[in-house]
Amino acid sequence: MRFLLTDEQSDFARTLRSLLGSAQVPAAVRAWADGDAAPGRALWSRLAGTGLFALAVPEAYEGAGLLPLELSLGFVELGRAGVPGPVVESAAASVLLAELADEALAKRFLPGLAQGETSATLTLPDGSPYALDADAATYCFTVSGAGELRWRGGPREPVRSTDPARRLSLPPAGGDDGGELLAAGPAVTRAAEAAGRWARLLTAAQCLGVGEALLARTVEYAKQRTQFGTPIGGFQAVKHRLADTLLDLEFARPLVWAAALSPGPGEVAAAKLAAGEASYRAAMTALQLHGAVGYTEELDLSLWLRKARPLRDAWGTPSACRAEVLRSLTPPRR
Repeated sequence: MRFLLTDEQSDFARTLRSLLGSAQVPAAVRAWADGDAAPGRALWSRLAGTGLFALAVPEAYEGAGLLPLELSLGFVELGRAGVPGPVVESAAASVLLAELADEALAKRFLPGLAQGETSATLTLPDGSPYALDADAATYCFTVSGAGELRWRGGPREPVRSTDPARRLSLPPAGGDDGGELLAAGPAVTRAAEAAGRWARLLTAAQCLGVGEALLARTVEYAKQRTQFGTPIGGFQAVKHRLADTLLDLEFARPLVWAAALSPGPGEVAAAKLAAGEASYRAAMTALQLHGAVGYTEELDLSLWLRKARPLRDAWGTPSACRAEVLRSLTPPRR
């Protein structure tokens, strides 16, 4: 299996990193948390210009094809920069609509999602009951346990979340008030399973980026913060903690790439488990080494600290991912 990136893939990641590095993302995150989605939407518009959202849409609907590896590369950068909004859910909704193979639905929704002109949030059976950023997304898609795909627009009242920039709300129940019924049946269930795997994979990539951002900021702080007249980064205990965090992230990275190249349920669950846990441990390292300043609102570090825990549990908790990995390794009974 080839893990080295091509020149084109590396250039794409560098372009995104450069764009996000100059986009004042922390300010957009804080505005998003306060209910002002305008800076976040402006950021989405710039990201759409790179073709990022088109990577989850087939070429027939103004996309670039379903390209999980390239999209995962992009989502590492989104996590590293802390981009707000339902980025994972929009990509997963595009995959769901593409997998349905319904020409009318695809033409209706996919071009807008590919071009970044619209956004979507999504809830699936056996997933979280909460829709992410439904008050800011253009579409709120839901798939019920009975295999019904519905959508509904309009703002919703968010509920409190660990990360204020992840605005959660309960989607409406089915029936007359549950929105427009788009499709139903086994095809919806199969498409929802594919969309769920993509959402888990892209969340793993986001976790990897969040962990890298936390480690980079903590290393920089350890070089500057002094104690007993010397930088704390010179102490063995601090060095070991940072090295362990780096190893966690480096072990997770090939699992994410492997899952992007071969997105089976077991591979994707292993990637999400490793990346989610590595990101969370990076957050714990950052919090400990920054001391009391780590969780203050004024320090940008807090924006990533509060993302690590929700992302670890989004689209597959650690226990759910372990169970999926075990299922994939256990031969079926005869």
